[in-house]
Amino acid sequence: MPDIDLTLLDRGRVHADTNFVVDGAAVATASDQDPEHDYAEFVVWNMVIDTPEMTVLWDTGSHPEAGDGYWPEPLYEAFAHVDAAAHPLDGDLDDAGYDLGDIDAVVMSHLHLDHAGGLKEFAGTEVPVYVHREELPFAYYSAKTTEGSIAYFAPDFDHDLNWQVVHGDRSELVPGVELLHLPGHTPGLMGALIRRDAGNVLLVGDEAYVDANYEDGQSMGAGLLWSTRDWRSSLSYARDLERRHDATVLLGHDLDRFERVREEL
Repeated sequence: MPDIDLTLLDRGRVHADTNFVVDGAAVATASDQDPEHDYAEFVVWNMVIDTPEMTVLWDTGSHPEAGDGYWPEPLYEAFAHVDAAAHPLDGDLDDAGYDLGDIDAVVMSHLHLDHAGGLKEFAGTEVPVYVHREELPFAYYSAKTTEGSIAYFAPDFDHDLNWQVVHGDRSELVPGVELLHLPGHTPGLMGALIRRDAGNVLLVGDEAYVDANYEDGQSMGAGLLWSTRDWRSSLSYARDLERRHDATVLLGHDLDRFERVREEL
């Protein structure tokens, strides 16, 4: 298997009501009409995938001015990236021993604003930016009309970028790194299966925000799902890949799992 090094970048914390992430986490009943809500902390992360062929950046995180008026107010009220200013992409790469100039390619799991905010760093360059065929048009449709999903923000991705469109359900990026189409959260969500001597890793990403989604099959809130039917199908597919490849699984925003996986890599 190829010699592949993986480095997780901690891009800060988002604070949000757990009801968004785990459907029905706090539900009023006749005897408890005012249940206590869990306002929780979630991680934003990126990964550097260092292969013999190229150095790949997985996602780009939030724009550093997310909390200073860059993000639309309703979105920040729901998902507050409270320390985005302390986590510019170039700074977090530098802390991990990399430079923006070291990045040969970017893979976008999807184009929501907590994943696409650093794409500006690659505008006007020849660095290829991989995105799934089903994601790119839906992102523009959502950002440029009143339909679709409000989680796409055109200033994040409407740049002069070297888009490379990924087609189909499975696509080899480089030996040992296979891109996976996992629709549900968005139509073009991508994960990855990374095969390496040090242990296989499955990037599930926002197919499952937290352990309750992945391990227990508890759905995310309706606002985080483009298609519940596709989400359940993708979840079953991801779990099967985990079993067959004995892979370490990394989820979209689960802080405890992120910290555990980072220690294992």
